Amino acid sequence: MTVGPSTEASTPVALSTEDLRARLATVLARARARSAALTECVDESELVAQHSPLMSPLVWDLAHIGNQEELWLVRDVGGREPVRRDIDEIYDAFKHPRADRPTLPLLNPDEARGYVTEVRDKVWDILDRSPLTGRPVERDGFAFAMIAQHEQQHDETMLATHQLRSGPAVLRAVPAPDPVRAVTPAEVVIPGGEFTMGTSTDPWALDNERPAHRVHVAAFALDVAPVTNGQYREFIADGGYERAELWSERGWAHRQSAGLTAPQFWERDGAGDWWRRSFGLLAPLNPNQPVVHVCYFEAQAYARWAGKRLPTESEWEKAARWDPTTGRSRRYPWGDEEPGAEHANLGQRHLEPAGVGAYPRGRSPQGVDQLIGDVWEWTSSDFLPYPGFAAFPYREYSEVFHGGDYKVLRGGSFGTDPVACRGTFRNWDHPIRRQIFAGFRCARDVGARDDRTRDVTESA
Repeated sequence: MTVGPSTEASTPVALSTEDLRARLATVLARARARSAALTECVDESELVAQHSPLMSPLVWDLAHIGNQEELWLVRDVGGREPVRRDIDEIYDAFKHPRADRPTLPLLNPDEARGYVTEVRDKVWDILDRSPLTGRPVERDGFAFAMIAQHEQQHDETMLATHQLRSGPAVLRAVPAPDPVRAVTPAEVVIPGGEFTMGTSTDPWALDNERPAHRVHVAAFALDVAPVTNGQYREFIADGGYERAELWSERGWAHRQSAGLTAPQFWERDGAGDWWRRSFGLLAPLNPNQPVVHVCYFEAQAYARWAGKRLPTESEWEKAARWDPTTGRSRRYPWGDEEPGAEHANLGQRHLEPAGVGAYPRGRSPQGVDQLIGDVWEWTSSDFLPYPGFAAFPYREYSEVFHGGDYKVLRGGSFGTDPVACRGTFRNWDHPIRRQIFAGFRCARDVGARDDRTRDVTESA
């Protein structure tokens, strides 16, 4: 890794204070509308239930969203008196593991809704009065944007809880689009060299995305699209879950202890055909969609079976951001423009990944598809700080996780809102986790000839 002057996307065009205030109001309102939709579609018993020990009750997430908003926007930015100081400890995510949260004296659903509404009413007044300048936490509306991102992250967590719950389907969305073109070739070669990783200019980027720094990446080949259900089905048919040589030692131990035989929510019928259960509905497996709900160890085993490996985090970001024509690192694969429905499958518009090849306008300059949206993509990298990292505005967002048992995921999923997804955005989780909307794509090393000619080859 080399640290030096950066060449990243230009600083976003400065908005007037009123335009910035309007944008912040939009992302805050969008997050709250989604929180309401995810909690109003089930009855009180479902809101207070714990649908999996991996997840909080939905009502805890809702009140926690309000508590974080109160702490940062009402008390810190607004300098107002607390709304409910007495519940701070209950909704402190670091003091109570998810499995223990149902035993806490939680606000009931009506109380939680009343609380978040009272907090938000105060926030609207604070937003109207804030100059959106001054302290770093207030500059460019960072604190308001941070809270919008926090709420959307919990909305995605609540969406994962809905996937884990049993009972009839309660969520509705239009089907994800099918491919509009064939994804060929199967892989592209990204030439070796330096690029600018991370950001020092995006005003709403979180601390672990900072600062921008130069990184040298050797030439590598990367799959044009995420691994699909159809491709993963071939891995299963070839005995992928029975062949210890395909798995790391730790991965094989986990496969055995957890009894893994297929991605989570896959079911096989009496004829041997695969089906997938999604938000309470069972449907035939769509072979063209990216595989989802696989853990890091499953992704790693598949990659070895395919004669490849998982990309590093820096490889993934170079493929997603680096423009070989200008030498700049862009905000998104398609450029600096905010994500639209034509670019990527984001924002819970659909309740599933889209078929590979569905977003040609979202391609990177080198022809890589769907790096943003559809599924979070496992990388081989541990979650570590960038050179020059500084915790901001609090250590518990990312610093306390550095060096732990976490692998980095990139790109966002169909359940990720655009405000919480950028080419620099970093997610992380334990390598055994499958309830998250995670898939992967493969990479491989290339030789000097591949680097020189930038050959385009077919997948192994």
